[in-house]
Amino acid sequence: MKKVTVVNQYEFPIEIKKEGDDYIALCPAWSDCYAQGHSLENAVDCVTEVAKGLIEIYDQEDRKIPLKLKRQNKSDTRFRFDLSILAPAF
Repeated sequence: MKKVTVVNQYEFPIEIKKEGDDYIALCPAWSDCYAQGHSLENAVDCVTEVAKGLIEIYDQEDRKIPLKLKRQNKSDTRFRFDLSILAPAF
């Protein structure tokens, strides 16, 4: 019997503001989800890691995750995701 893997994809809106030399990233839909980085990319990476950790904690504690579920992937071999890529404009 094949093991089916379930992967949830959430909408994850973030706002970023520059404060001094750092960037502060936060999710307006989730007051517990915020992070700081030394660059825009670092702030995005950090807040994404915070969100992953919070999702795991909320799931373990059977708490409602305050993000909109975009898609739930269930498969044993193939998955599809819509990812955003942030790149500076030149």
